[in-house]
Amino acid sequence: MAALLNPYLNFPGTAREAMTFYQGVLGGDLTLNTFGEYGAEGEGADGVMHAQLATPDGFTIMASDMPPGQEGEHHPGTNITVSISGDGEALRGYWDGLSDGATVTMPLEKQMWGDEFGSLVDKFGIPWMVNIAGDQSAG
Repeated sequence: MAALLNPYLNFPGTAREAMTFYQGVLGGDLTLNTFGEYGAEGEGADGVMHAQLATPDGFTIMASDMPPGQEGEHHPGTNITVSISGDGEALRGYWDGLSDGATVTMPLEKQMWGDEFGSLVDKFGIPWMVNIAGDQSAG
């Protein structure tokens, strides 16, 4: 898999509605995973932890609802993050470079979905997420 660079949008509980709308406009395949699918219980468990729309024209848009308990941190206009995903050592190099002078909000480490993931805000105030695919042959 080649590395992908795409927008990652955050919503205050409306990610499913927004991504379904974008799918209607742009076409393509939409996948949605909820917080509950990864163990969250109670209020917010049905919120979208990760959505991905892959369009016939090659566009990829990813999105999520704000995590339970963080809904009040949503500020329209600042609700976009740059996401780099793929496999290989190049992504670790991107992480290392972006980390210079950054505020790391989640260290790059193995996550419950099997990939390595980290997030940071770079020295220019731009939020980034890096997701390095795990071993797809395991499990």
